[in-house]
Amino acid sequence: MSKRLLFTLGTLLLLSTAATAQDYINPEDRVVDMDSPTFVPMVHIGKAKVGADSIQYVRTSKVYVFPPLEFKNKSQETAYYRLVYNIKKVLPIAKECNQIILETGAYLETIPTKKERSEHMKKVEKEIWNTYKPRMKKLTFTQGKLLIKLIDRECNSTSYELVQAFLGPVRAGFYQAFAWAFGSSLKKRYEPNGADRLVERIVLQVEAGQL
Repeated sequence: MSKRLLFTLGTLLLLSTAATAQDYINPEDRVVDMDSPTFVPMVHIGKAKVGADSIQYVRTSKVYVFPPLEFKNKSQETAYYRLVYNIKKVLPIAKECNQIILETGAYLETIPTKKERSEHMKKVEKEIWNTYKPRMKKLTFTQGKLLIKLIDRECNSTSYELVQAFLGPVRAGFYQAFAWAFGSSLKKRYEPNGADRLVERIVLQVEAGQL
């Protein structure tokens, strides 16, 4: 369990609030339906003024068209669908992380002194640990590593940079050392045009409601 937790420690240190609605189900507890979209496609109907006329328009989510994938064998096909499953599982958590970072950052700007901000973040860190430790332990080893990359994609910062920004370089280095011990890195960058090209393709389709 501790190995899985360490891979998602960057997220643990950033998720400072949880949804309070009674019917809300955390992403890691949701059943991944491979036959239904994770995100509902957006459809917006409005009116635009053109001269003296009003013209109705419809705006929808982007639709992505990619060349069909060709699998060399059954094992490769199975690996692809496992990746789709894992992305559908952890992408909502990465998006949740990004939203909370924005909210936390905005709140910290209202705290007048560095000392008060530091004290506040210590309390936040403790609260995060108590709240999210059981949540993150539900992720697999592979899902934790993928989450670290998707946090970089959503926040445009690695987990290490986010931890460093909130808690300082010493603590960031401490958590990074533990991640390295188990074969990962909080400094792992997301490469949508390189090593993570297939991940990016799947993410775009999941976001658009196509997967």
